[in-house]
Amino acid sequence: MNLPAAHGTWLCQLAALPDGAARGFDPAGTGSDSLFLVRRGDEVHAWLDACPHMQGAAMAWRKDAYLSGDGRYIVCHAHGARFDIRSGLCLLGPCEGDSLTPVPIHIDATGAIHLAIEPF
Repeated sequence: MNLPAAHGTWLCQLAALPDGAARGFDPAGTGSDSLFLVRRGDEVHAWLDACPHMQGAAMAWRKDAYLSGDGRYIVCHAHGARFDIRSGLCLLGPCEGDSLTPVPIHIDATGAIHLAIEPF
């Protein structure tokens, strides 16, 4: 569902992203997720679904599996890299010191999460 350009591309409602969960999205309709969201309370962090260790490598080993077992880190399941959820910084793995690419989002007063840029 797309909203007028002033709002950007709609992704989901905040309530549809449980606290402590991550979810992938395919806003351009390519058939594979190009970004993912991670929710921590009222904070939502958005990242490209691409490991900095290998260009184009998807992070999840199955749909929406972006987090470590304890939910404390984003994990690239292809390379074993661990990333800080808030900053996207790689803390452990082959790309240590590199960062995930942030995706700008906007959460409106109704809790709707929108891309703040054109879909990719």
